[in-house]
Amino acid sequence: MTATINETNRTNGLSFFTTGDGVRLAYRLDGAAGKPILLLANSIATSMNMWDGQMEAFKEHFRVLRYDYRGHGDSDTPAGPYSTDRMGRDVVELLDSLQIGRVHFLGLSLGGVVGQWLGIHAPERINRLILSNTSSYLGPAEQWNGLIDSVLQAENLNGFADTFINNWFPSPMIESGSEIVTAFRKMVLATRAEGIGGSWAAIRDMDLRRTAALIGSPTLVIAGQYDTVTLPSHGELLAETVPHARLLMLPAVHLPNVEFPDLFESAVLDFLLAD
Repeated sequence: MTATINETNRTNGLSFFTTGDGVRLAYRLDGAAGKPILLLANSIATSMNMWDGQMEAFKEHFRVLRYDYRGHGDSDTPAGPYSTDRMGRDVVELLDSLQIGRVHFLGLSLGGVVGQWLGIHAPERINRLILSNTSSYLGPAEQWNGLIDSVLQAENLNGFADTFINNWFPSPMIESGSEIVTAFRKMVLATRAEGIGGSWAAIRDMDLRRTAALIGSPTLVIAGQYDTVTLPSHGELLAETVPHARLLMLPAVHLPNVEFPDLFESAVLDFLLAD
């Protein structure tokens, strides 16, 4: 079964396509046609809206393509477990359905895992690659099994939302009652438990520590100095493994695009627009 384009929702700019395994995924394109395409992939338990703060800066230079993972945002929620292979193929099928050959790719956290898979298995689709706050391995598997079981059995996601927020933002930002933090908490609560658990299974089964060396695209690795999810050492290892990769360490927790948007956007644009 091949991926197919479905309808466009004119009220919110969303479009939909159906993957080869029958899952309807949401995406949107912003920016002027004819500009190079930058594809964004977000963190687990968020939607494509986690990039809202970057859109004005990125649209100045690129046509920006965003999408919601299976189980997230406005996309369908198939039963898990998911795999990095399937999530990577979702991107390939999205590009095929839009008749897009190559893109720049920026992925944060789980998005960075998808980006690594693409760089390894679909290098002909990637121009420049940015891997932010991510890792090539987050074992052991046992810790993920417990998390998957607990989220699938939970009556609600309130406790998980608190955990995500504490992992993503510095304490002063959380305690200030920031509207941004509130918006991200709502994104977590809007995500289905099956989507979180299915994606955790993909992370559980992922080990790209050796194969990341096959990535041939020019690559920038961004890490957070205070990130407790994907540690600074994870970013350092990834930058050492990917040939000729550059490493940028920001004084951030897990979402530098939110915590330090100006620094993050400047780093991304400087890398993507460099000769």
